[in-house]
Amino acid sequence: MNAASAADRIALGTSGLEVAPLGWGMWRFAGADLATARARIDAALSIGCTLFDTADIYGLGPAGGFGAAEELLGKVLRSDPALRRQFVLATKAGITPPAPYNSSASYLVQACEASLRRLGVEQVDLLQVHRPDVLAHPAEVARAFELLQRQGKARAFGVSNYSAAQTRTLLAHLTVPLATLQPEFSLLARDALENGILDLALERGIAVLAWSPLAQGRLGAPGAGRAGAALVQDEAASRVVALLDVLSARTGVVRAALACSWIMAHPARPIPLIGTQDPERIRAFAAAYGVTWTRTDWYALLTAARGVPLP
Repeated sequence: MNAASAADRIALGTSGLEVAPLGWGMWRFAGADLATARARIDAALSIGCTLFDTADIYGLGPAGGFGAAEELLGKVLRSDPALRRQFVLATKAGITPPAPYNSSASYLVQACEASLRRLGVEQVDLLQVHRPDVLAHPAEVARAFELLQRQGKARAFGVSNYSAAQTRTLLAHLTVPLATLQPEFSLLARDALENGILDLALERGIAVLAWSPLAQGRLGAPGAGRAGAALVQDEAASRVVALLDVLSARTGVVRAALACSWIMAHPARPIPLIGTQDPERIRAFAAAYGVTWTRTDWYALLTAARGVPLP
């Protein structure tokens, strides 16, 4: 099995944290028993994933309610405290149903403290604002980050789903470095390529965490969609899947791993967050580390996704 080496590590800005080129997302982590949860974690660790991405909102719904994913991870960590040292623990805050968003300084501090209680830890490695709250002045967000760092409750900070303009405005108010940007990014969701997010990351030395790298499962193996839902394949998805299958037959690398490695090839070195909760499928992503892209193949996939020739 391939796994990331120490030489492959990606810095999370200037935070001092370094992670593997693949991360693991815990959006659907809630609802499992302790043994199943631990098996998923072990599978992610086995392929070198060293960033685990959760959020306080994960689990809301049938899986167990607000905070359920963090609570389950906390149970796993309490069952084996040594496990905490094996990964960078990232969580997110700021989605507050039915409001729907709150990024006031007081709320972000309270939300981080609640996450710490659920996780059973004294500090998270990375705290991100989950979605922009346009009613919160960026100075409010900056004040929360500064206070949480001073109190030792969060080591590094980032934003998720922010535009490049929103990020620049926040940066103008920050006194602590911004470690991460977390956009949606896949062959079927390519806005980050054109809206300035990846360019800003390169300009400022900020790490990029790519959520939904398989486009809600549409680029994965058949039957690998989210929670067994029927996946709607539009023309763009059909074109991309067909070309991925050609490349898979040529390279022997499974389609999902190829889709992630396409993201990893960008010079901003985006870190795809694997969303599957199936240990066998998690382990299959190890093949993404060994893919070498030619410009011809990389741009062929981009062209297939666009549906029109590049200029």
